[in-house]
Parts: sequence; structure tokens; C-alpha cells
Amino acid sequence: MKKLFTLMLVALLMLSMSGALAQDLGAPVKMIVSLTAVSTDTHARAMLEFEKYVEEASGGNIDVEVYTDAVLFTQEEEVVAVAGNDAQMSLVSASWLTTGSPWIGMFAAGYTFKSYDHMTKVLNGEIGKEAFARVGEEQGLLPLGAWYLGSRQISLSEDRAIKTPEDLKGVNLRMPNSEAWLELGRALGANPTPISFSELYLALQTGVVDGQDNPLPTVESAKFYEVQKSITLTSHLVDSVWPAINLGFWNGLTDAQRQIILDGVEAGRKFCDETNLAREANLVAFFKEKGLSVYEADVDAFSEHVIAHYLQSPMSANWDLELLEKIQAMG
Repeated sequence: MKKLFTLMLVALLMLSMSGALAQDLGAPVKMIVSLTAVSTDTHARAMLEFEKYVEEASGGNIDVEVYTDAVLFTQEEEVVAVAGNDAQMSLVSASWLTTGSPWIGMFAAGYTFKSYDHMTKVLNGEIGKEAFARVGEEQGLLPLGAWYLGSRQISLSEDRAIKTPEDLKGVNLRMPNSEAWLELGRALGANPTPISFSELYLALQTGVVDGQDNPLPTVESAKFYEVQKSITLTSHLVDSVWPAINLGFWNGLTDAQRQIILDGVEAGRKFCDETNLAREANLVAFFKEKGLSVYEADVDAFSEHVIAHYLQSPMSANWDLELLEKIQAMG
């Protein structure tokens, strides 16, 4: 009898704690997360880590549904979808935000960041917080951090070394379809060709484009190496994706719910960054085993050319050049 009473007391206490948790968190909410990334991409898997953390930490108060492979929205549609609350979160990059916030383009420019440590120190520090808050005010979606995607390299469907920007003259290089991305292609010396990520494998396979640029982990996850013959290590963009949430949805959450989401973003960042750093360390050997040639570019020649191109471009007229100088000095 005493044992039964004890069990009943424990059950009542757990129910009481569960009720208190729900009361502290506020009304239950549902989050739709739309990704164009393939399900095997590290950042897609990192979003599942986010989902797991948030649902467990909130006791189911925050219900997260993650959709990958562009099943809900294309890469070109996602920013608008999140800003309009058709999805509550996605992973975006600076280049997709330049239409509404032209100044953010300096974070998407080639060779702004020199390394992973440089990038994460800036974007996951005070400069990043201030920049993300401004994006939220201007566009209605708020980036909550920066996850390392990898350093972007150039791969071609022919076996050809790319030493300097001159070697990219006449090369139809696939770039995502936004002006900031296309400008990066021009800065590299190529002929940028806009193609959605979900269509890229076929475009490479059929020769619609000569090559593409992506971090090595993405090249492996999307199996682009199956239709490529060479990779040149240019490291022209230390790339990151930003988990961005609809601002109205965010403002409607309780402080406790927001903290759980921020902690979930950090859990996803830790998984994404550590995984991609480890993968990058091993993938050059993997691609060589698959029969691809791997070349080293003259990074100084690329850096000088790309930075000079941007400073002469109308795009940099919207940049905070003093802040950019501060960022580069941090590297």
C-alpha cells in the first residue's frame, strides 16, 4: 500500500512538473522548416539535430517538421516563404538576402573571410548579431546564427587546372540565381550561369554548364563527383548558412521558447561545423580515389582579382567599407 502511494505521488509530481513546464513555455507552437539541401547534406542533418533538441527540451511544446530536397519551396522561393510565414524557418545565406538588404552582400563576397575561425568569430559574435537584427528589421526574417557549410571550391566536367582567374575565362560556371551569386561568378573570372541547386546534377551531366562551385562536403553529398573530372582548390568563399526564422513568429514566442530554439540552433551549429571540418579534411583523398584530379589554385592571384572586382563594382556602393575593413583585420 505504501509502495502504491509512493508511485502515485511520483506520477502526480511528474504531471505537475509537466503542467508547470507547459505553463512556463506558453501555448504549443508548430514550426515548418523548409530546406533545398539534400537529406544527406550535413546542414540538413544538423537541422534534424535542431529538431531533436527543440522537441525534447520543450517536452513537445515546440513541434518541428523538417522538409528537405526542395519538396516545399525552391532555393529561389525560400526567403520569401519564410518572410511570409509560409514556412517558419529555413537555412539561408547572405547572397539570398541581398535583394532586401544590399549591404549584406559584403558577407557573401569572395575572400571576405580567410578561414573557418575567422568566419565564425565574426558571424557568431557581436558583429553577426547586429547584422542579423538589421536583416530582421528590413526583411521580416531573423538569422539566429551561422553554420559552417565549407569553403567553396571550383569543379569542372573536364580535367583542367584553374590556376588564376584568367583560366576561368569563357567557362560557364553554375551559380545560384541571385545577383550576389552571379557577381561572385563574374569576380572569379567565369561566365556565371544561373541554375537551381535541384537541377544542377543534370546540368553538369548534360553539359549545360562546364562546372560549379560548392564546398567539398556538398560535392560529395550531392554526388557531383560522378559527373565531374577535376576540382581546383580556390577556397574563394568560406561559406555559411544561417538558420533564419520568421520575425513575427519569433516575436510571438515566449522567452522560454526562444531560448530553447537558440539552444537548438547552437546544437545544430556544433554538429554542422564539426562534421564539415572533419569531412573537408578527408574529402580530397576521397575524390582522388574516385578518379578526379585535384589542383591547387594561386589563391593570392584569385584574392587580389576578386577583391579588386568588388571594389570597382556598383554592388560595393551599399557596403559598410569601414566595417568590412574591421572584419578583414579580425582574420
